[in-house]
Amino acid sequence: MTPTIFEPARLGPLTLKNRIIKAATFEGVMPRGAISDDLINFHAEVARGGAAMTTVAYCAVSPGGRVHRDTLVMNEQSLPGLRRLTETVHAEGALAAAQIGHAGLVANTLSNKTKTLAPSTRLSPPAMGLVKGATLAELDGVVADYERTARIAVDAGFDAIEVHLGHNYLLSSFMSPNLNKRHDQYGGTVARRAEYPRRVIEAIRSAAGPSVAVTAKFNMSDGVPKGLWLDQSLPIAKILEADGHLDAMQLTGGSSLLNGMYFFRGDVPMAEFVASQPKLVGYGLKLYGPTLFPKYPFEEGFFLPFARQFREALSLPLILLGGINRVDTIKGALGEGFEFVAMARALLRDPQLVNKFQSESVSEGLCVHCNKCMPTIYTGTRCVVREALRPATT
Repeated sequence: MTPTIFEPARLGPLTLKNRIIKAATFEGVMPRGAISDDLINFHAEVARGGAAMTTVAYCAVSPGGRVHRDTLVMNEQSLPGLRRLTETVHAEGALAAAQIGHAGLVANTLSNKTKTLAPSTRLSPPAMGLVKGATLAELDGVVADYERTARIAVDAGFDAIEVHLGHNYLLSSFMSPNLNKRHDQYGGTVARRAEYPRRVIEAIRSAAGPSVAVTAKFNMSDGVPKGLWLDQSLPIAKILEADGHLDAMQLTGGSSLLNGMYFFRGDVPMAEFVASQPKLVGYGLKLYGPTLFPKYPFEEGFFLPFARQFREALSLPLILLGGINRVDTIKGALGEGFEFVAMARALLRDPQLVNKFQSESVSEGLCVHCNKCMPTIYTGTRCVVREALRPATT
């Protein structure tokens, strides 16, 4: 029997009130990593709008693991603000997840004023230079960072921890054949390239304890030549499932390093991207933007064809992501055996959309896939269409 959207569902030790999760989207309101009122209000609004769980994005495990300086580092100093965030989300009737990760090759080292790490030495445009391959001792330190961060997340009251294994962040880049050229226990074969993410997940699971769900945002495909694809990501997913440390996988794809549109699809707002950057960076975007942000037509549920391969191969609960805007898409996904769906842009456009779905007042969101929300991450992530409709203030 196909489950319905608005019946409670289990996710590891948790019970979610429905099948819709707010996917992690960088909120852009953490100046120097601060837990601001705007960040708390961002997630409170999503919770109030009916989502079963909302996900705080890009919680870095260390200063060097930030995307840039205005990214949260989850540490002891952040605990009071994080507790206020989770308490607010809980009061609005939803659960809270923390997406934890290390940006790796995607980290802006000039902004962070500290170095980053990679599986192998290579040039990184976000780092604006060469990033050296990590030593075994450095990798041991990162495992400890993840373990400590998981404990902080539990202490802060998060119900779930989402490990970022996507978009060519550090753990994703270890799995990727075009980014991982190591010759030790963490490189070479598919199984060896999976070994470091496995080690990190095991440490997180141990630190999180039995009352918190642990999930992974997992790349099915890097969307770049010679990158990770289904022939290797499926075996890795089966290895992770067999380890037994994950309660679910959220299926994604693409590369914040090399292909930033693979996990968006739709229009490419290049003019807005250029305008949002310092002059020199904007000039570089004019030259290299079409390569880093290639055009893909938007399709409803665009990751579904790949995700079906994982549903066929795995028994682990799966969360479908990618261009979900309609009730019939959600019902179809549940009918195909996906336990949950994750929505992002549609809830930026209308945070009340889940409540509207439940009341049956609408069956489709208003997002037009213009992607003009993407450049707003530097000034507070928002839908520019929704913003334009707000009443004018004097």
